[in-house]
Amino acid sequence: MTLSNNWKIFNKTGKHRVLITKMLPGRVWLDILLQSDYMVEVNISKEITTKKELINKIGNNCKAVIGQLTENWDLELFQVLRNAGGEVYCNYAVGYDNVNVEAATENHIAICNTPGVLTETTAEMTLALTLACARRIVEADKFMRKGKFNGWLPDLFLGKRLCGKIVGIIGAGRIGSNYGLMMTRAFQMDLIYFDSTKSIELEKEIDSYNDYLKTINCDPVKMKRADSVEEVLQTADVVSLHTPLNEDTYHLITADRLSMMKTDAILINTSRGPIIDEAALAKYCRDNTSFKVGLDVFEDEPFINKNLKKLSNVTITPHIASATGWTREGMARLAALNVKGILENFPAWESDNIDPFLKEQPPKAIPSIVNAELLNDSCINQNNIH
Repeated sequence: MTLSNNWKIFNKTGKHRVLITKMLPGRVWLDILLQSDYMVEVNISKEITTKKELINKIGNNCKAVIGQLTENWDLELFQVLRNAGGEVYCNYAVGYDNVNVEAATENHIAICNTPGVLTETTAEMTLALTLACARRIVEADKFMRKGKFNGWLPDLFLGKRLCGKIVGIIGAGRIGSNYGLMMTRAFQMDLIYFDSTKSIELEKEIDSYNDYLKTINCDPVKMKRADSVEEVLQTADVVSLHTPLNEDTYHLITADRLSMMKTDAILINTSRGPIIDEAALAKYCRDNTSFKVGLDVFEDEPFINKNLKKLSNVTITPHIASATGWTREGMARLAALNVKGILENFPAWESDNIDPFLKEQPPKAIPSIVNAELLNDSCINQNNIH
């Protein structure tokens, strides 16, 4: 291992040069790459890697990059990577709104991500934010630390009861569905969701849960697939956002849509910050103190709307929804296996279940390729993609 400025180099004579734009948790991901005889160069700085630095580091010899959602991977970067012999870029995240997939595909670069290992962890964090808002935990914590507690009072920090209420999900993918099931099972909440497609698995799980409730003489939970985002906002007591960020979802939550919600509702966002118009949200929260918000993502990260930070009915965390050791190490493992799979010309994985890749002997396959169907044979073995 050698150190060059803020970059550590492992296996300097390796057959392929792989850049990692931040040191990743655990060791397994590095072992995977080193055992494949790759030269691995890792940015150990805590600062965001700039475009200029990326271009300089890619240079004229780079086969693969594992990058971060804080980096904007545009046409220029993919041209630079391709000219350096690059074949794959893996986003160390599930979402890839920071990646110009079309530009990558034009340059015959495979785009990979790390789905599956974040599902329960992110859903748990969404639940944690929901409870923090409903029971005013952050407000109460600050109250205690300031020495203001003088004894129990009947009306001290009255919160919102969740049992029997309605939870709304906008985006019923893996994380949204998992969160919805947690809320229905833990608090017997009815469920309303909006998604462009019917969530067969979610509805099947709710039906199965209701069958169980019958056996213990409990009332079933109700579920509905809404016709619109507006219907969810108007109906639910708790609304959680789980959509990807794209042209259709940018500022999905506006001043008009906020005004449709119940005045004492809870709004949670652990997906992507720009889905909410933060300026409109700050104004609405200021004018409606019974309305509660939990945010783990922000419109202009790492910056936060200064007015939001002043409000006691807004709970904020620093984009840590996937931040458990098991999850982040699993993401790193998947990222490394994506790179290895592309460079070794493995076939694409045929299933949504990535659990086999978390075992000691993972399959000889590529866990997740975002643009698999668009790539030509020069990038990956298209004959094995399903």
